[in-house]
Amino acid sequence: MTIFKEIVDEEYLTVSETKDLLEDIETERALDDERELRYELARAIEHVNRFAILETEDANALVEDLQDLEKVDEPTAYKIANLLPRDRQELRTVFAQQRYSVSGDELDEILNIIAKYV
Repeated sequence: MTIFKEIVDEEYLTVSETKDLLEDIETERALDDERELRYELARAIEHVNRFAILETEDANALVEDLQDLEKVDEPTAYKIANLLPRDRQELRTVFAQQRYSVSGDELDEILNIIAKYV
């Protein structure tokens, strides 16, 4: 017997937004002495604390600016905001799975937008 799970809703988050959500959960768990942080939750909190570079407002503004570009869709904008690539080579890896190519000028435009926030 196979159990299938249905995706009810999907929402993209930046690492900064995730950090805010996990901080709330951590605070809630800290108030209750009987509830411990599970290993997975502790590792997730450690991960977002290490990799959340931008503030939530800046990360969301970056995503909006990236989505204004023609070749950047919502999932790609969030991926770029989470990775914050620093050069063309790193940025090309984000677009490696896409069915279209991005020119050098378009890559530079994206890198210039990222530079405003980092």
